[in-house]
Amino acid sequence: MAMVDKCFPVSETNNVNEKFAPPIIGMPGQFPVYLRLPYRRDYYFCFRQDARQAEFLSILSDCIRHQNQDFLKKKTVEVQAFLKAIHLYRQEKGSYDSWKMLIGSDVRVLANLVMEELLPSLEKDMLPHLKARKTERKRVWFATVEAAYFLVQECLFKGMSALKEECRKAAHQQEVLIRSDMDQILNSRTYLEGKLRASVLEPAEKFCSEGVQPYLASVLEELMGPISSGFQEARLLSDSQMDQLCQDFQEGGVTNELKQALAKLSRPNLLSCYQRINSLHDQLHDLQERFGFSNISSLVHSTQIDLQQLVENAAYTFHLLLYKDIEDNPGNACSAMEKSRHRVLKQYDYDSSTVRKRIFHEALVGITLPHIKKTLAPTYKTELQGLKQLVCADYSNFVHVHNIYEGILLQILNKEVIKVLEEAARLKKHNLFTDTRDLLSQSSCSSLFSTPFIPSNPARMLGFHGQLQTQPETPTFIQTHPETQPEAEPQPPSLLSQRGPPGWGAR
Repeated sequence: MAMVDKCFPVSETNNVNEKFAPPIIGMPGQFPVYLRLPYRRDYYFCFRQDARQAEFLSILSDCIRHQNQDFLKKKTVEVQAFLKAIHLYRQEKGSYDSWKMLIGSDVRVLANLVMEELLPSLEKDMLPHLKARKTERKRVWFATVEAAYFLVQECLFKGMSALKEECRKAAHQQEVLIRSDMDQILNSRTYLEGKLRASVLEPAEKFCSEGVQPYLASVLEELMGPISSGFQEARLLSDSQMDQLCQDFQEGGVTNELKQALAKLSRPNLLSCYQRINSLHDQLHDLQERFGFSNISSLVHSTQIDLQQLVENAAYTFHLLLYKDIEDNPGNACSAMEKSRHRVLKQYDYDSSTVRKRIFHEALVGITLPHIKKTLAPTYKTELQGLKQLVCADYSNFVHVHNIYEGILLQILNKEVIKVLEEAARLKKHNLFTDTRDLLSQSSCSSLFSTPFIPSNPARMLGFHGQLQTQPETPTFIQTHPETQPEAEPQPPSLLSQRGPPGWGAR
């Protein structure tokens, strides 16, 4: 209740110390769950059994992770353009940090942006006129904020739908101009990039070498510990479950009991793995002071999603390899199971290294690039505005000064980030592979299979709905989920690489 009270703004006219009664006098069970949602009233759940509470929290946590992150992890040009627009809008207002409310779908993100600017005026216009006791003022305030939030989302949904359709039509029209004037567009961009490099390159490299590069190795070390620990525990868990399955079904043959065991294998309890990754909150607390980075929750949730997908892909890869090996060698099922298990574990090590290196790279850039842009902004903000005049008006939709400027900074930073990652892989820290070993360690199953990954959706279990969306591909594991498995023995998947895996509904 103290946390709820902090969310209630107190005006000077109503700044009276009052005690207030909690909304629930007596809990109907010993195991409560308190769910706080942005700009919405809170929810309380209560369970009479510890196990039921833990099960609910596990599903609810999955919902929160995926509803917050799945839209942002899409690699479509529409999503990337939207995120770029949000970053530029906030940078124009002087905010370069990683925004904690950058969660959910495009409409939800925009609603969070609007509410951030709307709340101060709501407080100013409304709170002085609330003369009731504090409990009643709190009830009215939270109900009003929630109603405003729903209204904002409704308006934004209509506006975004119209804007997307407008952009689609405009894109078709612009394609004609791109094809006819491609040489001029590229020349304009090259000229602008040359002007920017001449001005930006030396100061940016100097600041990066002095203010960022000396800290990259230590930040990477703090990242590698919890994340690699979570991935390693997931490997041990998968290995243990596959080993137990091999021992329980040595007779051979594809039975209903084997199918049920494989289905259970694909749904492991990763809570302990998630908790290890969650310790990043403790490891990275100094980043706020040095780089102004405080959005650790987004990094944690995104990493946990990558781990979940990797484990589910491994389980389904084991499923298909096991069926194929039993079919090829029905007289020696035990050996076939062990062969499938070792192939999956070998591939897990390779894919784990690949995924973690990507996570580390993106995290280091996400932590340090906003700091670089914020530091250099006073020097180059005016110059960037002036350079816009050099772009022909007909080509202004294709050549963006801020994109070129950020691309130059990103190239400088990427060189340093890649160096520390290569050094960590060379020293074999946390079982990271070097590029050479990456190529040598690819097993035959990596070249055999590449199919869509359809993750389970705990959001639907709780009644949350949304459109399917795309997640980035995991490098080589077979990407699918037991919910999509046929009851009959599965056939070997197509050798053709299909499009990226669909994800969950946006929050």
